[in-house]
Amino acid sequence: MIAKFLSAGAAILPLLAAGSSAVAPAKKPNVLFISIDDLRPELGCYGVKEIRTPNFDQLAGAGVLFTRAYCQTAVSAPSRASVMTGYRPDESLVWTLREKFRVQRPDVVTMPQYFKKFGYHTVSIGKIFHNHMPDSVSFDEPDLRPSRYRTTGMIDRDAESFYYDEGINRELDSVRQVRLRNNPKAYAGGWAYGRATEIADCQDNELYDGAQTDLALETLKRLKGRGEPFYLALGYYRPHLPFVAPRKYWDLYDRNTLPLAPNPYHPRNSPPMAPGGTYELAGCYDIANLVDIKAEKQPEDLARLLKHGYYASVSYLDACLGKLMNGLEEMGLSENTIVVIWGDHGWKLGENGGWCKQTDYDIDNRVPLLILAPGIKGKGKRCDRLTELVDLYPTVCDLAGLPVDESLQGTSMVPLLNDPAIRWKGHAFSQFQRSMGTGKNQVFYMGYSMTTERYHLVEWYVWDDINKVRKDFVTRELYDQQADPQENSNVAGDPQNDALVKRLSGELNAGWNRKFTAN
Repeated sequence: MIAKFLSAGAAILPLLAAGSSAVAPAKKPNVLFISIDDLRPELGCYGVKEIRTPNFDQLAGAGVLFTRAYCQTAVSAPSRASVMTGYRPDESLVWTLREKFRVQRPDVVTMPQYFKKFGYHTVSIGKIFHNHMPDSVSFDEPDLRPSRYRTTGMIDRDAESFYYDEGINRELDSVRQVRLRNNPKAYAGGWAYGRATEIADCQDNELYDGAQTDLALETLKRLKGRGEPFYLALGYYRPHLPFVAPRKYWDLYDRNTLPLAPNPYHPRNSPPMAPGGTYELAGCYDIANLVDIKAEKQPEDLARLLKHGYYASVSYLDACLGKLMNGLEEMGLSENTIVVIWGDHGWKLGENGGWCKQTDYDIDNRVPLLILAPGIKGKGKRCDRLTELVDLYPTVCDLAGLPVDESLQGTSMVPLLNDPAIRWKGHAFSQFQRSMGTGKNQVFYMGYSMTTERYHLVEWYVWDDINKVRKDFVTRELYDQQADPQENSNVAGDPQNDALVKRLSGELNAGWNRKFTAN
């Protein structure tokens, strides 16, 4: 589908210097910044044979695929705030879905806002910061959306909650009224989700992501005509729940042969605040009414349905991406456009006893990341070095030849785009806030996570949610990813690991700000 785009790479003039940074090109490169919600690195290009993602797989041959990229927190709003501001959660002050980055840090300069300063025309389509969070400070054209979704009744509705069958939409509207009566401040205006899955007899562009792919192509054509560099942020909603996709993508899979999670249980010796659960499934009324959503292991028929829906949604998204990239090439834009494709966090399909994200486990923190840029020397290679989503802001600036603000808390990955095997930083840092109990008995915790080449350490602290500071240390988790890649057993309490835990704890508390340089 995207052979033309891939072949264009040979004609691209070198943009990058041989050292650690980019040199400014004669013509400023465009930026196409593509975020994908809830996409874990479960793609053919990551070695997963069961899933059908031909466009991702071919695109991996045109750029550098990062196999050990980590988000800074495994939930959408704070992860995206970290990416777009270049700050980690304790600096962006966005830890959960409750905080908004413009309220917490009104003067922060986001990535697109920074590009505006250097003459870029900035545009957003879809889910960038979070659901319906347009930011006119960042974007000249904020929150573009397909025309049929710009009505008063739809503008504040989460786009992932749209179904093709109007009967399901009416069901969801009825459920929403009940939710709002019970809780006037219900999440997402009470919309959230209806049914967990839908097999839609429709064309790709009759669903939201297909429609916004068409809008993105129309926008690219218009931006090309402006004759100035652009920064287009495009946020896809699938494969976020509910798993709604055209029938042809469901038909790609035999549900009965899909492999299920090998570890549908909480890790042994895990502290009570560590595991997630099935939080988002609770928003799907057809699931919540049928099963115990707090159970670690769900019935096999449900597990198969959900994994089938996730895979169908990923394949649908893959087709949207292929159409977009073909259009970019056909417009003659691929030769001078930096393309970044990233997932905002991982997602569990039954692993570690959960069916969503929102933990500090590796499966929630590790994300897919693919970067294509003019002149990169590592085209078609995999990079197994530890990288972080907070690195994207300085990286895109560096690729575009813009000065990199020293206050940014990530590291430009341009050296890895030239040589994916060079020595690199040895730590990736994430965190996740957990609350337990209700009312006067509610206690907040913050889990600080550090991943090294071999080990994954998490330290849990009591979190003062009023003053937003960590307090007393509570407990630790340690996973040896070499011996236990699925993180099935917490070995922090094993006496033979005492010296290792002490060393890693020191590294974790020294933190990310031991700035790594490749020179």
